[in-house]
Amino acid sequence: MKIEQMYTGCLAQGAYYIESNGEVAIVDPLREIEPYIEKANEDHAKIKYIFETHFHADFVSGHVTLAKETDADIIFGPLANPTFDAIIATDGQEFKLGNITIIALHTPGHTMESTTYLLRDKNGKDHAIFSGDTLFLGDVGRPDLAQKAAHMTQEELAETLFDSLRNKIMPLADDVIVYPAHGAGSACGKNMMKETVDSLGNQKKMNYALREDMTKEEFVKEVTDGLLPPPLYFPLNVKMNKEGYKDIDKVIEQGTKPLSPTEFEKLANDTGAVVLDVRHQKDYVKGHIPRSIFIGIDGSFAPWVGALIANVQQPILLIAPEGRIEETITRLSRVGFDNTLGYLKGGFDAWKNAGKEYDTITSITASELKDVIDKKETIVFDVRKEGEFTAEHMDAAYNTPLDYINEYLSEFPEDKTFYLHCAGGYRSVIAASILKSRGIHNLIDIAGGFKDIKEVGIKTTNNVCPNTLK
Repeated sequence: MKIEQMYTGCLAQGAYYIESNGEVAIVDPLREIEPYIEKANEDHAKIKYIFETHFHADFVSGHVTLAKETDADIIFGPLANPTFDAIIATDGQEFKLGNITIIALHTPGHTMESTTYLLRDKNGKDHAIFSGDTLFLGDVGRPDLAQKAAHMTQEELAETLFDSLRNKIMPLADDVIVYPAHGAGSACGKNMMKETVDSLGNQKKMNYALREDMTKEEFVKEVTDGLLPPPLYFPLNVKMNKEGYKDIDKVIEQGTKPLSPTEFEKLANDTGAVVLDVRHQKDYVKGHIPRSIFIGIDGSFAPWVGALIANVQQPILLIAPEGRIEETITRLSRVGFDNTLGYLKGGFDAWKNAGKEYDTITSITASELKDVIDKKETIVFDVRKEGEFTAEHMDAAYNTPLDYINEYLSEFPEDKTFYLHCAGGYRSVIAASILKSRGIHNLIDIAGGFKDIKEVGIKTTNNVCPNTLK
């Protein structure tokens, strides 16, 4: 038996490759399916099953394409209603894979079709669970994403999740291995651990949601407390996972069309496409196409695209580093953004060399900010998440989290210079690009972010451990 976690840091997502005696199962595959097929070929094995723990909201799974390419059966849990052919498992249904058995345990609560898959080894011993978004390490799946679809409140879903955990997962042995669908950084939970694999026994000790003496009322309160609105692209990804999507090869073929500066400009004007610049923030600051949006490929790229552009149907034109066009299109498609129309051939240099208008962002160091603060009153906006801000921030700063930047537009002054910062310099440039695209240009970016701000001795609030925050 072989189990391999195939973890994607950008999405904080874990897919799983399971092989036994020449047969393979894939759990929650990503959209690009070649790695799974290649592994099966290396093992001289055949992909037999594709197990989906639920209809994912934060990414588009590869189940439809992988089934088409391999003739594998797609397995969903009870209450799933996809529009394509799939086996809808009953609670407790067993699937033989080589010498092992995989059992569907219906664990509703995160969503009503959510299912945990229990793996029993060749001796019939419980070995591992693939828990999807039902159980994370240090947390559980948020119970608000399926409210509309399930006609239930988040509190009712949380109560359902409490029962699933107590009746289906906690009775399992402590040495059972937990393989979750996500780790720290995912928007599908609140307080996940940085580790991506653990024993169930340790989770019973460490995970607040698995406290043995916890009442249902306490669970509901703790699980629903502090939930921020989910990203707007989530329901659109659920729809694609339920109804299917274009093959990624066709998406890449469309998106890798090279365009001259003149062609690029005309297509942007004709289609209303978002011009998405994915270079490093330092390059974007020095020069970029006016009204383009910066989201760098080397940060948490796909989730930020989903949160800030939101509409997966939105046409996109790319400015990307040389050799990274296909990678960018692939990562966009992971979160359902399939409508990339092409890219600027020769990149930003080609635009500049063609004599086209371009823009810049004024950026200063934290030391320069300190000099300004020492001389006069300044207006500073901190675009980190609310929890980061609450833990520690500049005394004079206002919190305008990047996730919801469009909701704060009225707070940015029109007639005074203001300063933007994040933790390290990535998110503040994203925020600056969005503000400039909205006609707000009287801003200055703080390169190096809060990390550098602390180092130069600018006054901040006392640090509060995130674990004590409510």
